[in-house]
Amino acid sequence: MWTGTPMSEWHTTLTPPALARLLRTARLPDAPGRRPAYRTLAAQVRVLVAEGRLPVGTRLPAERELAAELTLSRTTVTTAYEALRTDGYLRSRRGAGSWTTLPEGTRPPADALHPVPPDERDTVVDLGVAALPAPQPHLGEAAARAVEQLPAYAAGHGNYPTGVPVLREAVARRFTERGLPTTPDQILITNGAMGALHLARRALTGRGDRIAVEAPSYAHTLQSLRRGGARLVPVPMAEHGTWDLPQWRRVLRGAAPKCAYVIPDFHNPTGALIDEEQRRALLVAARAAGTVVIVDETTAELGWGVDESALPRPTAALDRTAQVVTVGSAGKLLWGGLRIGWLRAAPALVRQLADNRVFHDVGTAVLDQLIAAELIAGRLPEVRAHQHRRLRASAEALAAELRARFPDWEFTVPPGGLALWLSTAGTSGTALAAAGEQVGVRLAPGALFGIGGAFEDYLRIPLSVPPGAARQAVDRLAEAAALVARDGRRTGTAGTPALTI
Repeated sequence: MWTGTPMSEWHTTLTPPALARLLRTARLPDAPGRRPAYRTLAAQVRVLVAEGRLPVGTRLPAERELAAELTLSRTTVTTAYEALRTDGYLRSRRGAGSWTTLPEGTRPPADALHPVPPDERDTVVDLGVAALPAPQPHLGEAAARAVEQLPAYAAGHGNYPTGVPVLREAVARRFTERGLPTTPDQILITNGAMGALHLARRALTGRGDRIAVEAPSYAHTLQSLRRGGARLVPVPMAEHGTWDLPQWRRVLRGAAPKCAYVIPDFHNPTGALIDEEQRRALLVAARAAGTVVIVDETTAELGWGVDESALPRPTAALDRTAQVVTVGSAGKLLWGGLRIGWLRAAPALVRQLADNRVFHDVGTAVLDQLIAAELIAGRLPEVRAHQHRRLRASAEALAAELRARFPDWEFTVPPGGLALWLSTAGTSGTALAAAGEQVGVRLAPGALFGIGGAFEDYLRIPLSVPPGAARQAVDRLAEAAALVARDGRRTGTAGTPALTI
């Protein structure tokens, strides 16, 4: 039974402007007559919490601050907060503020980025999770060889804080092949890419420090950074899948963020590929600002629409004087079930992070590391070709179905990556996701990939859908869109009033 979130688990503190932006996207059903202002405000907060756009455990602004931002009386906000507490959507403590909850017994909103449970796979089409099945028979054969090697490791305690040497060597060799000379002492093996990001964030930033991020960006990373207490500074992507370098320079110079988090290789969710000239310019600006650049390369091997010889070099190869930490993963190319990630950095930082992780997870499973080493060192070309064929076929099938069923929606087929990034012509992505739960399709609304309500009229569609299932997937999406159209659910940017007073 759901009983709410204690203060020790607050996700983040929402500023008055950020909450005001979210409120503008909270569409309420039409009601006869004129709602009192406090009822409208309370209803909008309930909608945001129920839809998952205002996470449970989020600390709301003080009443006086929110009243000033919304140009309402403090009494209106106070009464709205009291109504939310009565309904079980808010808890408060003197001196500590108020934070969002769910009424006792209420199920939390479905997380589109969590896999559909196995017992629902026959009835629910999963368009939320962007992850591929394992490349068989390659994974099975690599696992068999890894099991043969395991006895040599089983005689010891099995804890390798920096990673099993054979995998560190394989990852370092792959960086070198891609144009970034690397030695094993620059590699730390982690529990997935999120494990690497967690270790880097804790070492490089403190609670309240600014971190610049692309807008949109990878939803799980945004949530992880918020939960860690970071103050996120979004930098919008430019048109045609490029960085807005003037805006990046302004943010780096003006906000002086401790870190910048970027995904230049087949960006998640847009699929954009950033060229070397832009990468080099960003590193120069970051070096001048004293900002560490965290480069997420988890999708770097997924260039299914571009020749490998045309790929940019790893970002860290373009300016050796800049502070760059590179994060990678076996999860997107090989298989998410391996839970293998890595981090490339200066050897001193690698040693520091290895010491720090002893208090967190000690190390990564040895057998999983041996399997990953077998695949990376021995079968990477075959595995890449196998997964690229899957992604290319899925992209072609989905693009054809989407263009036929949704001619007003806009998207560009990217040169690689795991998803299509759809502009829904003003239809609320959150409303589509809610309707999808009714018709048997799990959808990832664009707002998950933005900050403060941005990208509400977007969806991310994963390329993990087999070509033969593309029509069924888009049919379910069309059913969800029909429900939304019937209810008149469009985004606040398309004319929905923010607060009907």
